[in-house]
Amino acid sequence: MSVYQELHDDVFEILNTQLPEGLKYHCPEHTAYVIEKAEHISRQENVGGRDLFLVKVAALLHDIGFIRQRQNHEEVGCEISREKLKVYHFEQDEIEIVCGMIMATKIPQTPKTLLEMIVADADLEYLGTELFYPISQNLFREFKHYDPTLTIHRFDEIQANFLRRHHYHTDYAKTHLEAKKQQHLKEILSTM
Repeated sequence: MSVYQELHDDVFEILNTQLPEGLKYHCPEHTAYVIEKAEHISRQENVGGRDLFLVKVAALLHDIGFIRQRQNHEEVGCEISREKLKVYHFEQDEIEIVCGMIMATKIPQTPKTLLEMIVADADLEYLGTELFYPISQNLFREFKHYDPTLTIHRFDEIQANFLRRHHYHTDYAKTHLEAKKQQHLKEILSTM
């Protein structure tokens, strides 16, 4: 079994057994989706080899911090990742590259390298796709779990503000996702 497959199975075991129940958006399915999209965007950006491997590792680990806390889960995710990747014999510089990608998913996103841009865009790829509304429903359910007073109207305001401030970073995402994301923003604003 490859190192990636071992790590993948290990992390998904943790996500499936240790994530809090209220997480309807930040769930194992989201992690699987982000890995798939990170791999796709990497290929579109001509990233392969060891860099692609590290992108997949970062996508795999990007939300593992949620097993401990919601706030600043990226920092916690880096702590967990540092421990875990040492066990899998990753070099220290590669561990820091992975942590840079995990931190690039923190809102507001400020990726500095192409690999960080790829993982940041993969994490929010759905904003510019047909999956925006079904995935947003999962996010609404998660938010409502933590704030039972949240209304759909207030959630739409949160979504609209988020879409206004969000920017894609890779050439691929700007070209293929931005227009659809703007369409979603217009649709939400038209119902408010």
